[in-house]
Amino acid sequence: MATYSDFDILIIGSGTAGLTLALQLADHARVAILSKGQLEESASLYAQGGISVVLDQADSIESHINDTLIAGAGLCDEDSVRFTVENARESIEWLIEQGVSFTKDGVTSERYHLTQEGGHSHRRIIHSADATGHEVETTLLAKAVSHNNIVLFPFHIGIELITTQRQESELENRCLGCYVLDIKSDTTHSFIAPITVMATGGAGKVYLYTSNPDVSTGDGIAMGWRAGCDVANMEFIQFHPTCLYHPKAKSFLISESLRGEGAKLLLANGEQFMSRFHEQKELAPRDIVARAIDYEMKRLGDDCVYLDISHKSRKFIESHFPTIYRRCLELGIDMTRDPLPVVPAAHYTCGGLVVDREGQTNITGLYAVGETASTGLHGANRMASNSLLECLVYANSAARHIRSKVPFKNYQPIVPDWDASRARPAKEAIAISHNWDELRRFMWDYVGIVRTDDRLQRAQSRLSLLQQEINQYYQQHHITSDLLELRNLADVAELIIQSALKRKESRGLHYTLDYPNINTKNIPQNTIIAGKHRAER
Repeated sequence: MATYSDFDILIIGSGTAGLTLALQLADHARVAILSKGQLEESASLYAQGGISVVLDQADSIESHINDTLIAGAGLCDEDSVRFTVENARESIEWLIEQGVSFTKDGVTSERYHLTQEGGHSHRRIIHSADATGHEVETTLLAKAVSHNNIVLFPFHIGIELITTQRQESELENRCLGCYVLDIKSDTTHSFIAPITVMATGGAGKVYLYTSNPDVSTGDGIAMGWRAGCDVANMEFIQFHPTCLYHPKAKSFLISESLRGEGAKLLLANGEQFMSRFHEQKELAPRDIVARAIDYEMKRLGDDCVYLDISHKSRKFIESHFPTIYRRCLELGIDMTRDPLPVVPAAHYTCGGLVVDREGQTNITGLYAVGETASTGLHGANRMASNSLLECLVYANSAARHIRSKVPFKNYQPIVPDWDASRARPAKEAIAISHNWDELRRFMWDYVGIVRTDDRLQRAQSRLSLLQQEINQYYQQHHITSDLLELRNLADVAELIIQSALKRKESRGLHYTLDYPNINTKNIPQNTIIAGKHRAER
């Protein structure tokens, strides 16, 4: 078993948040970045829409703040919202300095094209055609690969965080690093560092249908919680209203920007329906649009609804949405002529590990950034294109705080090797794949867009049995990446179900038929679940 201890910062995750943090720190410290797959594979890579930022003179900081607060349904931390919005422009300028290319407005070479998405009262989404995440991710990754102080470890997945309390120390709970599985060599290693950062993204794969890539299994949230991190607002899972409904599409995302540019949602008979649900129609916040689509599909027994932008010119569609246009054409759909069949799919985890303004968790030496973290920005519902913005702003803030601690002196903790002495090779993988499928199906059926206490309790009962099997398998068998991801998904499912049962109201993304209204009698409260290790002591 190898031990890596020559790094100042260990970053788990290579998406926009992790890469931004690494690049901000690499001139001052030695940085290791772990990615459990290909380095570029992250939810960031697939982000289509863009990044929200006030650049138009007709827009304002206060308007962006107000729109975010409204979308968050009373649960946003206003200080976090203001901090994020006020630092948005600086973050965009930094991306441009790194070489990120955003789409210009076609009028001048200086002005960027801005689009509008759900919940926004102005055009304020800066973008790179319809592949903003790909442009940001690949640009930042290229910078990281070329930096002498950054070492990247693809196909390395975290097993468990190493903490002082896990070693039964009486000291404060401090993170010392992480036990890691090298997937390619099938060996386990210890990565030791004064600072560890969780940047592993969200947990969309806990649901049967998701727009997220396969890597989105909630690893950072689960590992952090097991180590003692407090977790907030896990009941608020955002379902993107419009993913392509096609047997070969694998829930390919249809960007909200289409609706921002005038695309209409239609029933199978061609009828528009969003006016029945919200005054902003197609540009209503995502939770409202997703529920509206879900309602109409269930009412009519239809498999999907349709999104139509065919009234726009072919030139406009091909230039504004080249990625979506090409992918649909590959599947036999010409969006310049035909409406797109769409369904909601799990898209974004609004809750996560509780962090402060600097990205610090309640475990010393452990930070979280991006979708893994709960900063207070999103509240009960994330507004479109605020996610990449949060990645940038909070990664920058965390970097400033970590830089103030450099250099780290005399950091040589004693860490025991990973103990796999009692593990035996698994004879077959069917148990893992079956449990994985069962988990994602009952989460979709019982803990989806519309919930009830009965459905949640049914899910909880099934999860309890599943976790017993998973934990027994984990303790007895040689670990694999599939087993680690399944264990993490089960823990995340537990957090989502627990949080949903605690909230006796409908607010934002959490809608329950048992409590269909917002509780107006009490001050809105976050749902906090104490860290597992801390709660068990």
